[in-house]
Amino acid sequence: MRNCLLFLLLAAPAQAQPVVNDYPTEARAEYVFACMAVNGQTQDTLRRCSCSVDIIASILPYDDYVAAETVLRMRLATGERAALFRGTPATQALTANLRRAQAEAEMLCF
Repeated sequence: MRNCLLFLLLAAPAQAQPVVNDYPTEARAEYVFACMAVNGQTQDTLRRCSCSVDIIASILPYDDYVAAETVLRMRLATGERAALFRGTPATQALTANLRRAQAEAEMLCF
């Protein structure tokens, strides 16, 4: 009987699982370092900042995160090119999604 159950488990088609950990380690580490620079260099802050990036990663796909971060950085620039990143509905939607994910992470981790 046990062999039959094992066979059924092994023969069952693999279910497509959503990708939860699609953020590269480097991106997670960069987020944690920046978070700790703002919130303090303590063990507790390390735990909270790590929690925060995990929550953001569970809400926002990595490509959307990169796009929103790019928009936010481009908004800091001056001139005509930077203006393209300030007022368009597409860029506002990108940054709004990131802000919502960050707010959720703050509520759960800090």
